[in-house]
Amino acid sequence: MEMNTNPDFRHGYTSGVEGVSRENYEGYLSSRVNSDWLAERIEQKQTELTDTERQLTDATNARRATYAELQNHALQVERLAKQVESREADRQTLIADRDQLRERRAKASPDYSLLAGILFLIAGISFLAGDLIISHEIVAYALNIRNTNEAWAFAVGLAMVSILLKPAYDRLIEQPYQEDPVANRSKYERFKITLAVFSVLTLAVLGWFRYEAYRTDQLKAAINKSVRQLQLNTDPTATTQALDAVTLSKIEKQLSESSELNLALVNSPWALLSFVLSGILFALAGAVCLGIALPVLSAFWFRWLQADIKLWKLRRRLKRLDTDMEPLLTQLAEQRTQQNVLQHNLDLLPTLDELKTQRQTTRAELNTLMAELKLALADSRISTFNDGYNQGEAIRGSLTDDEQKQLLKGRLSPTKGVATNGTAQEKPANGTSHPQPPYQPIHTVSADE
Repeated sequence: MEMNTNPDFRHGYTSGVEGVSRENYEGYLSSRVNSDWLAERIEQKQTELTDTERQLTDATNARRATYAELQNHALQVERLAKQVESREADRQTLIADRDQLRERRAKASPDYSLLAGILFLIAGISFLAGDLIISHEIVAYALNIRNTNEAWAFAVGLAMVSILLKPAYDRLIEQPYQEDPVANRSKYERFKITLAVFSVLTLAVLGWFRYEAYRTDQLKAAINKSVRQLQLNTDPTATTQALDAVTLSKIEKQLSESSELNLALVNSPWALLSFVLSGILFALAGAVCLGIALPVLSAFWFRWLQADIKLWKLRRRLKRLDTDMEPLLTQLAEQRTQQNVLQHNLDLLPTLDELKTQRQTTRAELNTLMAELKLALADSRISTFNDGYNQGEAIRGSLTDDEQKQLLKGRLSPTKGVATNGTAQEKPANGTSHPQPPYQPIHTVSADE
């Protein structure tokens, strides 16, 4: 039968032949396998600790470089954000001014068109001019002010009563109606009706007075025609054109009738009413027309020459701000993108605390494994010693006294019977050799490794 060359098998076979207990060699094998496994695990943990140290160093350097670059982009983002915020605040202010101006422009929309406002202005000026003429006639003739400049100055003062009445009309009639048409409609309508009735009455009086003046003028024309006819009825063959007493009496009678007609016209109550009512009507009508025309013209002045020009300027400023903000927004977006990328890269890097914790855990596991390896090596050596001791004890029982003396002499002589593996091969006197343990102690690994 061919012998198995496995050293464990051979050692077991020898131990069985010699009757040596197998527990010691089994303990040796268990300790040997355990120490080999622990040595591999220690090597793995040392490699893992080295990798962790390298990762910690790389992560520290990478975090330092990334954080420095991130701070640079963060400063750029903060600077650009402040510039954009400042320009956006200016833009919002301009938008608020524009909206407020548009609202004012919409509220300033007049009820009448520009043409109606111009017509009311012309009418108001016409009423002022008519009142000025009437006032001048009153001042020059009724008050007997013969100085032309003084007469016109006094007449202008009287005509300006329309200007004095305009604020009263605006504040009492027109403005309350514009602010709240529903609540002030009745007062506004009563004023308009009263003014219309007064205008109609004044026009009626003026019409009657014009009729009286026209009738008087026609009567005077008839009288003048009669006088001329009496003058033409004289004898053309006479040497002189002297009129007789009867003709002169008729002419004087006709002239006295004409004078009576003039006096009756001047003293007529219709003439008095015409002057009084026309003066009042012209003043009131001028105030009303100016009260309507001036707000309309003022509204169009504000809308076209103030609001629209300012809105155009605001649009230009907004366009300029938008043009200035466009590159800033582009730069801000780029810087924020770079900042987000760097922050993402920074988040992807392993944290230093995790690596430090992992390093501490690896070191603790390595220390535990080295302690276990120390115990395994100790058990292995103890098992090796016990197995050798048992084999030696088993062999000693089968040796004679001479073989024991020879064995002892061989142990005392360092140069005798030294085997190639460093163990002495003792031969008994009878020539039979006793096998030595086929295994050697494993290489011990200190805990410092």
